[in-house]
Amino acid sequence: MEKATFAAGCFWCAEAALKLLDGVSNVTPGYAGGIKENPTYEEVSSGTTGHVEAVQVEYDPSKVSFEKLLEVFWTIHNPLEKGKQGPDVGTQYQAVIFFHTPEQKAVAEQTKNEQEEKLGGEVMTEIKPYTTFYPAEEEHKDFFERNPYTPYSQAVIAPKIEKVKKLLRKE
Repeated sequence: MEKATFAAGCFWCAEAALKLLDGVSNVTPGYAGGIKENPTYEEVSSGTTGHVEAVQVEYDPSKVSFEKLLEVFWTIHNPLEKGKQGPDVGTQYQAVIFFHTPEQKAVAEQTKNEQEEKLGGEVMTEIKPYTTFYPAEEEHKDFFERNPYTPYSQAVIAPKIEKVKKLLRKE
């Protein structure tokens, strides 16, 4: 098993989307990239910790590639936005790829360049070395599965899930 860590805006969205992939055994919502140890949701939301909402993905590279994880990552967020994603505004929603290996860094940079060419604009998604990850509080785990009919789930998460399902049907 290998690990990948992504921030694509709200961690509820990224968790629900990445769970759809065969070969992904676990997706944990949490906080990454900041300076505060063991931050809470409220602390991260204050914008003072340096953390972003992120997910840590455990996957079997013989079943799903890092490239495929990135393909889903690029599908579920707007790489042209900085410090926000859709209705979610704040530094905690900055999109970031936290690379665990030099190989992950190279692939992340390659796909970022491809996105810039495809979108014709400067991609604001950051690429940073992985340092630490703190799992989020229990109420954030499996949010979409437990709350599929909340207004946020219907307006924000469900459309992203549909985009990923469409992407996977193309294969």
